[in-house]
Amino acid sequence: MQNDTIQILPIDKIRVLNPRTRNQKVFADLVENIATIGLKRPITVTPSVDSAEYYDLLCGQGRLEACQVLGELFIPCRVVNANSEESYLISLVENIARRQHSYMELLSGIKILNDRGYKPVDIARKIGFSKSHVNSILHLINAGEERLINAVEQGILPITIAISISRSDDQEVQKQLAELYTNGTLKSTDIAKIRNLIHRRNLAGKKANTGISGSIRSSIYNPKTVVNIYKEETERQKMMIKQADYDEKQLSIILSCLNKLFEDKYFQLVLKSEHLDDMPKDLSQRMLKQREGNIYA
Repeated sequence: MQNDTIQILPIDKIRVLNPRTRNQKVFADLVENIATIGLKRPITVTPSVDSAEYYDLLCGQGRLEACQVLGELFIPCRVVNANSEESYLISLVENIARRQHSYMELLSGIKILNDRGYKPVDIARKIGFSKSHVNSILHLINAGEERLINAVEQGILPITIAISISRSDDQEVQKQLAELYTNGTLKSTDIAKIRNLIHRRNLAGKKANTGISGSIRSSIYNPKTVVNIYKEETERQKMMIKQADYDEKQLSIILSCLNKLFEDKYFQLVLKSEHLDDMPKDLSQRMLKQREGNIYA
């Protein structure tokens, strides 16, 4: 990659070849920030290979679109002369640096770099990951473990546990569960829940829309790991129950307030004068059940 320069370029000459969706609130904040204090950092572009008058965007889609919203016709640009591999690497590094980057985009980018001949150690050095982490990502991708990849992206599983599940066979898992039951760490009902959690992938398949292979046996699948997985799932269920209880109490308060309002004859007169003396059937039934002391009957 040759030395870069800073230039002021027409916005309509910059092409976004790989557009990404973004959080609208975050984007609105970016627009307001640029409108208030201006653009603090130029976007990064490279001359287009198929048109002498156009540039391809490498980094800064949000800043570019924000300036368009503000009616700007020109934008400061860092212009670099990069080949396709270097361009992709620049874009990938910026993607990793974003706070809300998509894990699936990250995985896809690492795989493309690997397919283009970059070794895991080179990818790790360029994007700031450890070599073992890059190897783990490639393992999941190459094995088609979409279900586990989605679990990692959603924060349900650490990537180390996802790798462990991918590489472990059923006999190893059963052995660890039996050990936990024998030493009294877990009850029989707990074992059933854990088995269902860990083997969901085996029952529904690797693909994410249904309900990477390695020869190294996993040393991560120990009793402590299994207990931690169970604890995380238990905490998640507790939070769901707590949220349901909170919602039920809030609904009860709202219905109680509505009932008291409708008991007030002056309030009824106001509604009637405004031709609002009827209500949706569902709401009426809910209020009746609340007065009878059974909201969900």
